[in-house]
Amino acid sequence: MIVNTDLHIHSCFSMATSKDMVIKNIAPKAREKGLSLVGTGDGFHNKWLDIIENSTEYVGDGIYSTDNCDFILTVEVEGYKKIHHLLILPNIDVAREIGDKIVYGNKNGDGRPKTKLKASELLDIAHEYDCLIGPAHAFTPWTGMYKSYNSIYDCYEGKVDFVELGLSADTFMADRIKELKDFPFLSNSDAHSPWPHRLGREFNQIELEDISYTSLKNSIKHKKIKGNYGLYPNLGKYHMTGCSKCYKLIDPEIAKENNMKCKNCGGKIKKGVDYRINEISDYKSPKHPNFRPPYTHLMPLAEIISKIYSKGITTKTVQNKWENLINNFESEIDVLINSPLEKIEKIDHEISRGIKAFREGEIKIISGGGGKYGEISFDHLIKNKNNENKENNENNKIMTLDSFR
Repeated sequence: MIVNTDLHIHSCFSMATSKDMVIKNIAPKAREKGLSLVGTGDGFHNKWLDIIENSTEYVGDGIYSTDNCDFILTVEVEGYKKIHHLLILPNIDVAREIGDKIVYGNKNGDGRPKTKLKASELLDIAHEYDCLIGPAHAFTPWTGMYKSYNSIYDCYEGKVDFVELGLSADTFMADRIKELKDFPFLSNSDAHSPWPHRLGREFNQIELEDISYTSLKNSIKHKKIKGNYGLYPNLGKYHMTGCSKCYKLIDPEIAKENNMKCKNCGGKIKKGVDYRINEISDYKSPKHPNFRPPYTHLMPLAEIISKIYSKGITTKTVQNKWENLINNFESEIDVLINSPLEKIEKIDHEISRGIKAFREGEIKIISGGGGKYGEISFDHLIKNKNNENKENNENNKIMTLDSFR
């Protein structure tokens, strides 16, 4: 079976995360999105583990189910050099045991815990307990593995199970690095809220024998990922080199000449994922290994509707149109990827044009960087409803992903 799965999210116990990020909210939203298997996130936080146990039924082999949605234990950990690692865990008992063993300080203070252990030590512990481990958002300038190391082997001193790309990178960028030809890629949302424009904004299609930890582990180890889906990478917060205070995009060479300090506001400049990959890449163009699945660029459906109609994502206009589409098709993923445009057009002509534009790569993007999401415009599509040949200035304004947190 082919399963849509998002394996990196956070609970209500993580810093800067919505209080709505609880199982009873995540499960129905995941189903509407089209996800069958979701990582729990925050798997070393005892109070979150209690909620999982009380909110789900354990059906065996690492799977916790409720409301037609299956969950598997995952956790993002900050280790030595502030590098973030993603672990996929066999069950709650293992999660509690490893958490007690490696987390220092206030274990229940933040769902994304900290440890003093090096990546190599975390790798050994993860494999000792039959867990999967890999770098989280491997290229991001604050906490990605490649911010501190030029090689994944220098960091882990061994072979991890996967590499998570992060929102600011995709397969085409990562496969310019020769050493990554041996690793499967994961594309996960790192969602901090349960709403479908966050949850599953990046996801994986994985071939599984059944819904179980054993099957997921075997599929990742045997590279049975059939598709990676995610944002255009230049929409990511850290795609381009930019100031983390005023968000001005800056030429990387000029940034280095200025000691990574912004001449505009004095803020700290963060090296973009695009430039970092250029620094460490072996190829000018990607060389995909035979097992590498296709990468499909997506936009959350509510953001497409929001930009087409120039209304906020939480407005009744956007939510009603989103719900109407979901009710007419299987899920948001189905609308975005599989549903015939002529069927979508019968429901909403303008939305069908927006979906057609993103499917064909015709959207206009101003790249993000420094901690600010990129900007998207459908101004070449949006017309005044009273006159198809005149531009509507109000509708043509550029909206940013930061507007819809």
